[in-house]
Amino acid sequence: MAENDQQYIEVAVCGAHMSGLPLNPQLTALGGEFVQKTKTAPYYKLFKLNGFTPERPGLIRISEAGQAIALEVWKLPIENYGKFVAGVPAPLGFGTLVLADGAKVQGFLCEAYATEDAVDISAYGGWRCYIQEKSA
Repeated sequence: MAENDQQYIEVAVCGAHMSGLPLNPQLTALGGEFVQKTKTAPYYKLFKLNGFTPERPGLIRISEAGQAIALEVWKLPIENYGKFVAGVPAPLGFGTLVLADGAKVQGFLCEAYATEDAVDISAYGGWRCYIQEKSA
């Protein structure tokens, strides 16, 4: 992390908090700034969760047969990180994600029990592709 970025923490978002999607204003209102589009390492699955408005995905890390999932990395002022994370409803939470380049960032993860009745949308490669296909 560059010296002038020490007051920020990088946060990976893979669903409704991405640019142009319904929950993105929660990030920008807390001073979040877009860093990059990237993907996870191929250790994950993405599910369309039930019971959320707006719709949201759940990302889980698995031990085998995973896939790289598209996401965005944002930087959030460290003093607002706790406020952002505290607003995340269960079964979603925060943990360490591994990106395609091996970097590790904080980001959204999902408790596994919530995926038991959810639709596996990993084959779409990401939430934005899933919602674009669904609306076509």
